[in-house]
Amino acid sequence: MNVEKEDLAKAKELTILGWREWVQLPDLVDVAIKAKVDTGAKTSSLHAFFIEPYSKDGVAWVKFLLHPNQKNSDFEVECHALVADRREVSDSGGHREERYVIESTIVLGRQVLITEFTLTDRDSMSFRMLLGRNLLRGAYTVDSGASFLLGGNSKNAGLAI
Repeated sequence: MNVEKEDLAKAKELTILGWREWVQLPDLVDVAIKAKVDTGAKTSSLHAFFIEPYSKDGVAWVKFLLHPNQKNSDFEVECHALVADRREVSDSGGHREERYVIESTIVLGRQVLITEFTLTDRDSMSFRMLLGRNLLRGAYTVDSGASFLLGGNSKNAGLAI
């Protein structure tokens, strides 16, 4: 019985996310991005193409292009980030791919966090970004029947950026 009360108390402290939310990546882009909350993914993933590694003062960096808006391949943003790692990642279809990993600030509602993103071409996918378990663990719970609980709607972020 005590375990159930503790679990309920913890659940009340967690921020509830819908299965899709608007997020901001102020280190990378000035517009909000619609993200799918994916508890099946370990690490968050960001759409990137023309990924080019380079060195700056002996430190590994990566340059990439990003289409931040769903269904709009005309608007693109050039991004630069420190390389945190390179990892072999399995996608939802079981295909393995080596990806660059970056760390970036992410704004979820009123919370500002630093998290890892793997970079991969998600152009054929519905969402430009996935939010994975590593970001969600301990701070968020997901209502799989709800969307945009942190603000906005399917067409508009409803955020001041």
